Amino acid sequence: MMFSTRTRRLALAATATAAAAALALSGCSPAETGGDFDPEAEVELTFTWWGNDDRAARYQTLIDAFNEQYPNITINGNFTDFPSYWEVRQTEAAGGGLPDVWQFSDSYLRQYGEPGLLLDLGTVSEYVDFEAFDDALLGTGQLEGAQYSLPTGYSAWAVFQNDDLLAELGVEPYPGGTTYEEYSEWMAEVTAAGAAAGVYGGTDYTQRIQNFENVLRAQGKNLYTADGGLGFTEDELAAYWEMGAADRESVTVPQSRLEEIAPVSGFGAKLTASEMSWSNFLGGYLAESGAASLTMVAPPLDVDGGQDLYRQAGLQMAISADTEHPEAAALFLDFVVNSPEAGEIFGTTLGFPASSTKLAGATLEGADAQVADYLDSVADRIGAAPPVPVIGYGSLEQTFWDLGKSIGLGAVSVEDAVQQFFDEAAVILGQ
Repeated sequence: MMFSTRTRRLALAATATAAAAALALSGCSPAETGGDFDPEAEVELTFTWWGNDDRAARYQTLIDAFNEQYPNITINGNFTDFPSYWEVRQTEAAGGGLPDVWQFSDSYLRQYGEPGLLLDLGTVSEYVDFEAFDDALLGTGQLEGAQYSLPTGYSAWAVFQNDDLLAELGVEPYPGGTTYEEYSEWMAEVTAAGAAAGVYGGTDYTQRIQNFENVLRAQGKNLYTADGGLGFTEDELAAYWEMGAADRESVTVPQSRLEEIAPVSGFGAKLTASEMSWSNFLGGYLAESGAASLTMVAPPLDVDGGQDLYRQAGLQMAISADTEHPEAAALFLDFVVNSPEAGEIFGTTLGFPASSTKLAGATLEGADAQVADYLDSVADRIGAAPPVPVIGYGSLEQTFWDLGKSIGLGAVSVEDAVQQFFDEAAVILGQ
């Protein structure tokens, strides 16, 4: 087993003697973790995250709850929006000034983990409860056997449907889990029924790299290999984009129409009755569309028994490798990802709680309960976590989407789009 059994409460009592014993057992020296935790010492930690005022208020409430247990650990927090967040981290990384504890993303695991900028959480295992996570979720923060981050929550890919629109058009809801061909047939039925109202069955699903990922995973493959390369061929990508050719002609909402309403999606604008996305988008879709009721069902699947889905746990927490207080930082990280207080304060706003102890503190009602029910309904479709995203994953995902939209506009052929994608991937991946 990778980590020793422990509880967070034990960590407070596990003063210098216990910590030293644990380090001795793990073969680590105190110097490797920055020394033992002294519960009487005054410690200051920097903590940063991306988000908005609502998230900031919740984090402050959580910090206050943490300080009730650890009054000697001062948390100096700050936040920015997402793009600025990573620009600042890059500058800090270059100057050796990364925050002690920071909100992290698995998309950057290779970028910060491979050069040794993240603390191996295994070196502070006495202060973090790893057993509250199952192995698949732990895997989202692991690189070459080391645990560099832990998820705050997770979601799964889903087909969203607007129940109001379908009732108005008199079309039965998509049942979920059919073949892609049957999903297209259902979308065509909606589009025919909604012609007078300008409503379509859905959006061209081949634009999204996540749907391609599901097609690959159903065949036992992944977008990326474990060593950071592409996990598919040019022919496989061409075949995927060609899957949507017939739908683009007369079934899905025209891309030119979507360009007119951007950044609102076709589903959010009630131009389409369905759209595929992550389950944690439910609250946003409800607010954007104004629909009284949205339903989530399983995405299409062409391989019987295929485990194409996975629990996406992109939002994580990490500790910088050069922190002067690794044990205190680990106590705070543990409180954020594992405590019932975090579950009570954040609910599912950081994703559906990935930790069983955090989940125990959450009250699941309304949209939160609907997300929980959906995740239960697709449990048999959930497979192993995919390999760690390659460096530059965010850029490749956006390129994939942009090329998919260009295909929809007729601005580029599938053949040329495939070539452009592989050309850019070669530059980003250095291949």
